Amino acid sequence: MNLSQSIRARAALRLGLAATLAAGLLGACSSGSRTQIRIVGSSTVYPFTTAVAEQFKRKWTEFPAPIVESTGTGGGIKLMCAGLGAQFPDAANASRRIKKSEVEDCARHGVKGLIELQVGIDGLVIAQARGADFPSLTERDVYLALAANPFGKGANTARTWRQVNPALPDIRIEVIGPPPTSGTRDSFNELYMLKGCNTEPAMQALKKSDDTAHKQICERVREDGAYVEGGENDNLIVQKVAANPQALGVFGFSFMEENSDRVKDVPLGGVKATYENIASGKFPASRPLYVYVKAQHVPAVRGMREFLAEYARESTWGREGYLARKGLVAAPDAIRRAGEATARSLTLMDEGSL
Repeated sequence: MNLSQSIRARAALRLGLAATLAAGLLGACSSGSRTQIRIVGSSTVYPFTTAVAEQFKRKWTEFPAPIVESTGTGGGIKLMCAGLGAQFPDAANASRRIKKSEVEDCARHGVKGLIELQVGIDGLVIAQARGADFPSLTERDVYLALAANPFGKGANTARTWRQVNPALPDIRIEVIGPPPTSGTRDSFNELYMLKGCNTEPAMQALKKSDDTAHKQICERVREDGAYVEGGENDNLIVQKVAANPQALGVFGFSFMEENSDRVKDVPLGGVKATYENIASGKFPASRPLYVYVKAQHVPAVRGMREFLAEYARESTWGREGYLARKGLVAAPDAIRRAGEATARSLTLMDEGSL
């Protein structure tokens, strides 16, 4: 078999699998199992995907409104990857990039081929009540306040922010943030805890010699009340911070924007969390946001192509798009153009880049 014959054979196999899946899914849907697009995942991406779902329903009246659920990034990807068929979600919102181990889990359950869209950028904000006056923080301050075993030197005994840094207020350390199942928690570890930990040269050396020990020391948070898990609902964290002027909270920029009458950011390294600072990368805790789509479900679920096209429009996720009014920071022009092409051609993500 020559190369062109091999390519045609693989293409035929993919089409055959898609047709088989489509028949099974549509049969299940016709029996009443599911007639709508179903999307799970990140609480941070949830309001954006919900807005797209609402616009999609207004524009494409022949399709039912998509179901969008907030389950957390890790939980959503796990649900999406659990199998093929109407009982499994079609897509997952994610506030971090999918992990290689998660793609491998997908493959074990027959889910082979994901479409990846970077839908925008978010700033991971540490926020305070509107009437509070917490001046600024660095990643090192955050790490020293919340690490269970700072720099591997023993249990964390700091009780106030001033004990962490004499320039900080003499108030009790209390940070309300996401649980380990959340993509926001993964981003918090990467953008705050690891960065703060690696300000110590010994920790940089440890990463080279023992990555597992480095991760344990740098990412494990204390469990004595200084860090409070606020659940997957970012709005609940906002409410708790707004009601307690001495507490700080960890959530996405869009939630701060939406509740700017009640909360405000604590500058990070002196840089405020603004749209412009996040878009330019000047704000240190910026992160991309994603939607992952199960490619094998696209030919089987009515409206999937049209939904992806709606998400990837400039009028949706562009700088002047309706998601910007929801607090989404537009991805760079080149990423948006690539995403539009991906949504149009249904190009599979390059799993080798993980």
